[in-house]
Amino acid sequence: MSVPQQGAPEVTDVHAHLLMPGLHAEVERRVPEDVQAAADLELRRNGLPSLQASGRMIGERFPKLTSVEARLAAMDAQGVDRQWVSPSPNHFYPWANEGLATWATGEANRLIAEHVAQAPDRLVGLGTVPLQHPHLVVDALDDAVLGRGLAGVEISSFAGEVELSDERLEPFWARAAELRAVVFLHPFGCSLDERLDRFYLSNTVGQPTENAVALSHLIFAGVLDRHPGLRLIAAHGGGYLPTAIGRSDRAWRVRPEAHGCAHAPSTYLSKIWFDTVVHDERALRWLVEAAGADRVLLGSDFPFDMGLDEPVAFVRGAGLTDADTTGILGGNAAELLRTRVHA
Repeated sequence: MSVPQQGAPEVTDVHAHLLMPGLHAEVERRVPEDVQAAADLELRRNGLPSLQASGRMIGERFPKLTSVEARLAAMDAQGVDRQWVSPSPNHFYPWANEGLATWATGEANRLIAEHVAQAPDRLVGLGTVPLQHPHLVVDALDDAVLGRGLAGVEISSFAGEVELSDERLEPFWARAAELRAVVFLHPFGCSLDERLDRFYLSNTVGQPTENAVALSHLIFAGVLDRHPGLRLIAAHGGGYLPTAIGRSDRAWRVRPEAHGCAHAPSTYLSKIWFDTVVHDERALRWLVEAAGADRVLLGSDFPFDMGLDEPVAFVRGAGLTDADTTGILGGNAAELLRTRVHA
């Protein structure tokens, strides 16, 4: 374990994942046809070469995705003191019916809690909710935070016909704010489907697109106006939105249908948190300028190949001030958790 400098906050990676093969095996046993349909959709969205490459990658990194010991060893090598561990996004199961979704999210929350409990001084857990069934999400959030002691939940950018602007999610946003729980926005899949089925565009273009679309739904629908206490973290630096926010501001000024939020969209960047998985020091500096250094958190997307292999070195090499760097590496994350509601 790395030793923080005297008075410095722990270096905290807020974007790391757990794969739960037993959970997926049971889902497949219960609904094999649904799992096959989901696999067919992934093939259409990603293309066979990308799925084959991802399969090899996950096989090589399987210990880091499942073993606490391998996780801690990798954290030590990276100079990371603490990780926030969330489900691998393939465990969202956005197509699951109510019964299966209730069971699967509860089981995911249990397994995440058991994993982080093996190293409670170094690991923090984030659970999940069945986003496609809005009437179930508050109970799932309560299960994660109050039942399992997790710091919050991870959600996708959409689930079936449910967008994040859906009015049926209002009780969820209200409850998340009340519990001061982290809501970690991490897309899985992209609705552009076959247009991104080569060159790994499903990830390189699809993930930033989904982040931008989901955040835009939240901003333009006024969700952040109604729930100012929401602790929303966007993976992958928020995707394309922070660097293209001027176009959103223009629409807010000139288009009546884009005037559902109280203020210009760019002002909401300082009400959202963003991780550092942007792969470009210039993009990180722009994110700090656009959202504020206090709204940026160290992330790695551990242990996937599209993450940051050396997340701490990436931040330190971005040319930021010492104070901004210290906050991003751990101070901002510590402040987010300082007043959270505990089970």
